[in-house]
Amino acid sequence: MADQTAQTHEQWMEEMDRKAREKQKSFIAGIAGRLGRQAAKPPAGHPYRGAPAFWQRFEWPLEERVERFSANFRSAGGHVVRVPDSAAASAFIAEKAMEMSAHYIVRQAEPELEALGLEAALTDCAISVWNDEPGKSWKALAAQADFGVVLADHAAAYTGSLAVLSSKDKGRSVSLLPTVLMALLPVDRLVTRLGEILTPLDASGREKLPAGVHFISGPSRSADIENDLTIGVHGPGVVYVIVIG
Repeated sequence: MADQTAQTHEQWMEEMDRKAREKQKSFIAGIAGRLGRQAAKPPAGHPYRGAPAFWQRFEWPLEERVERFSANFRSAGGHVVRVPDSAAASAFIAEKAMEMSAHYIVRQAEPELEALGLEAALTDCAISVWNDEPGKSWKALAAQADFGVVLADHAAAYTGSLAVLSSKDKGRSVSLLPTVLMALLPVDRLVTRLGEILTPLDASGREKLPAGVHFISGPSRSADIENDLTIGVHGPGVVYVIVIG
């Protein structure tokens, strides 16, 4: 009896769907007739997927990638400096912290950032490491920070974009909430095209995707209906990319 009821219900649903589609087809045909047009045709096929082959082969040499990335990032209001090593990157952050009177810094829990030795270089600044003490209100602390220090996972020269992946040790708030963002970019992580970043992420599968993928192309920029541009409303107003190597 139950099987018969289920079958009857399924048949009823199929019949209702058929009638709805016929009604829809008749309705569209009526409109087309009044407009003197042919009825809707099936959508065109899509024989190609993704970027064309010539674009996938497109790549700039390293020095041109650095030059193009720097120009594109600066054109959006960001700053780019290039240093030879991590020690020089640490010195640059310390110099800017003194120049801007920074008192509180939050950074990602990354070994490369630990190696900078910011705690020793910035004795007058309080420095927190994201999520090193569970239970703290880390979003609120990031919002209070003068500087946020992150390690970029990737960068694309063609668009002038950084890619920062988030996880429990790499909270997105570190790059989104402080007044100033300092992003370290090892030069070997700089590629030519955005697809070189997205394709491996897609290929890794949904289960292996990071908690968030954030593309940063300069400071926060907002404009109202009058096109009045405001910097720093929804994120850091000052962004430095420190290219290392």
